[in-house]
Amino acid sequence: MDYLIMGGQLMLSLSILIVLHELGHFLPARLFGTRVEKFYLFFDPWFELYKKQIGETEYGIGWLPLGGYVKISGMIDESFDTEQMSEEPQPWEFRSKPAWQRLIIMLGGVTVNFILGFLLYGFVLWVYGQEYLPNENLEYGIQVDSLGQEMGLRDGDHILSIAGKPYEQFNDRLVVREIIINNADKITVEREGREVEVPIDPKYVTLLSSYEYKNKALFYPRMPFKIKDIMEDGPAEKAGIKPEDQIIGLDGQPTPWFIDFARAIRGKDGVEVDLTVLRNTSDTLQLSLTTTENGMIGVERVLAGELFGTKRKEYSFAQAMPAGVQKGWTFLGDQVKAFGQMFRGRIKASESLGGFGTIGSMFGNEWLWERFWTMTAVLSLILAFMNLLPIPALDGGHVMFLLYEMITGRKPSDKFLERATIVGFVIVIGLVLYANGLDIIRSFFS
Repeated sequence: MDYLIMGGQLMLSLSILIVLHELGHFLPARLFGTRVEKFYLFFDPWFELYKKQIGETEYGIGWLPLGGYVKISGMIDESFDTEQMSEEPQPWEFRSKPAWQRLIIMLGGVTVNFILGFLLYGFVLWVYGQEYLPNENLEYGIQVDSLGQEMGLRDGDHILSIAGKPYEQFNDRLVVREIIINNADKITVEREGREVEVPIDPKYVTLLSSYEYKNKALFYPRMPFKIKDIMEDGPAEKAGIKPEDQIIGLDGQPTPWFIDFARAIRGKDGVEVDLTVLRNTSDTLQLSLTTTENGMIGVERVLAGELFGTKRKEYSFAQAMPAGVQKGWTFLGDQVKAFGQMFRGRIKASESLGGFGTIGSMFGNEWLWERFWTMTAVLSLILAFMNLLPIPALDGGHVMFLLYEMITGRKPSDKFLERATIVGFVIVIGLVLYANGLDIIRSFFS
């Protein structure tokens, strides 16, 4: 069921992005009197799932969800219609139009994706606002995972800044981003009442950007194990545990923090354990229960946002749109910097690439519209950015040749464009197969 939810979100998001991207080519083409023969969502080699002729354009849905296309008359594209190109140019064909019109047609798709990404970021802020956990609210500091411990962080640290930038919103992904993208070289923490600088070894740029560690937490909020709710007929209810109780010990071992309890109960599946429970902040009880076969006790704990309190920044429409553009621009800047890190060898392409499985997992196994539209904004900007790369068969390749023509006054030959498009198409398909192959390999070895 989880895979269906993730897959459904991915397919809907991609369908929206593909249709709007192709519409970005279609509308200026029609504006300039260029004939569009086909408008397809997904590719249709050999057969299509649906098609309908409206005027001079065939609209349809293909069966291969690797993208979509508009077939513009007189244009060398992935259709490789060489028969049409061998005939005399017609006034309604792409190749008969001035270079500046052809450039606008080719930039239409990525322009729509850029605008859409910025708008979606803005609408998400306008509708949902931005909820966050203020770092200053973390009364007990951080609980460090093994990787954070290796980096030099310690339990109870209060993070103050990353490479001089104030750390105001609690989120370990912000720390990871600063290390990978901006080469942050130190984290300043408050430790036992004094400021301490924790140097960051450059090796963590490669490590944190690897597939193995991409979702690895550096730290969590340090917090006690306070009970929010009790599962009906579960071990905790039978033992007499109540909401608001706080578990502070297991089998005589003190567990003042939730992470201590989680570590102590590991491996205690289906066995009787003794709990030390604090009730009403002053009464200490000793209770026994038998854990489930999965080592659970049947409770829901109070989470960090509920314990420490979150803040939500609300945006008016006038505030949300510029903030959405800024957010999208920051994301694009991160993509450019990530490419720079790849060229320097600090990020391995094989570790950071992912196919449809990786992208689908980012939507999550629960359909949340806020996350769906945020991910659609992200994918829209990625689609625009990747399509602008100067690879023949992508929009960026066509733009590159058009700019060459406009600057030099010489148009590349149709034969050259045809061969370049074939090479580009092979490169693109190769990258798609490689990325999805990585997903398959990871699924077998994870």
